[in-house]
Amino acid sequence: MKRILEKIKAYNTIIIHGHKRPDGDCYGSQFGLKDIITTSFPNKEVYVVGEKSDYVDFVGQVDVITDDVYQGALSIVVDTAVQDRVSDKRYVLGKEVIKIDHHIPVDDYGHMRWVDTNFPSCAQMIAYFYHTFRNELKMTKQGAVALYTGIVTDTGRFRYRGVSRLTHQMAGMLLSLGAEVEEIDRHLSKETLNMVALKGYVYSNFVTTKGGFVYLKMTREAIIKYEVTDEQAASVVNLLSGIEGFPVWALFIEYPTEIRVRLRSNGPDIDKLANHYEGGGHAKAAGAKLKSWDDIKRFVTDVEAVVKRYLDTP
Repeated sequence: MKRILEKIKAYNTIIIHGHKRPDGDCYGSQFGLKDIITTSFPNKEVYVVGEKSDYVDFVGQVDVITDDVYQGALSIVVDTAVQDRVSDKRYVLGKEVIKIDHHIPVDDYGHMRWVDTNFPSCAQMIAYFYHTFRNELKMTKQGAVALYTGIVTDTGRFRYRGVSRLTHQMAGMLLSLGAEVEEIDRHLSKETLNMVALKGYVYSNFVTTKGGFVYLKMTREAIIKYEVTDEQAASVVNLLSGIEGFPVWALFIEYPTEIRVRLRSNGPDIDKLANHYEGGGHAKAAGAKLKSWDDIKRFVTDVEAVVKRYLDTP
């Protein structure tokens, strides 16, 4: 962390990247870090780039910059385990690249890396970074809102494994800096009628297997029918959680060129399985890819094998 702080001090231009299809933790980390840097060092030029997220756009708006801005700049990539998932590939144009992430390390890209899987969210890492150097750094309410949003979304409102005493300490610190629970929850809890209808579709169409796996096929046709974004469609994965007898669940989402898998577990570790399908992530929350719907049968068989090994282990 000290080395990262020294690099931040050394560069006049800093460009912060996240991952494709950004979630609350990605946005929270990006905009939280931007707020810390711009508030602490007002003379620096700091940009957040990448894809837009409608779900959490209340924490900030991404910048549009030209290639020449990267000349002599520092690129920081947050919440992104592998290079393939970095949103906006121009991060490599920076003079140096720093990776800050809490996922299981698969791709050790960057000139400097701070990767710690003990943190349940990347936003908590950024908050801890601020806390560690709080005598040198500053943060506004806007940064606190961004980081609190990242923590609360990636921990499922403090329900997932990995939440610790430190998690709540960092959340408390952000509240003391101006983040308001009711305000943030109001933003995160808003739903359109289309999303309510989509949830009905999920509950009416999920599939269970004899081997303890439950999943839903989210076709492009369904996404169009319910008039939701890909981001909204992907957000319903945890509607399938907590069903007794089914410790692993997944959402298969159809994109124009591939099938993306959002894989979750409250029992066996599933990150290594995701690795076999061009993905990765956490032990209990990972992502993967399929080339077509025909690959689901093999994927289901592999998941059931993972579940069986877990259940057979004393």
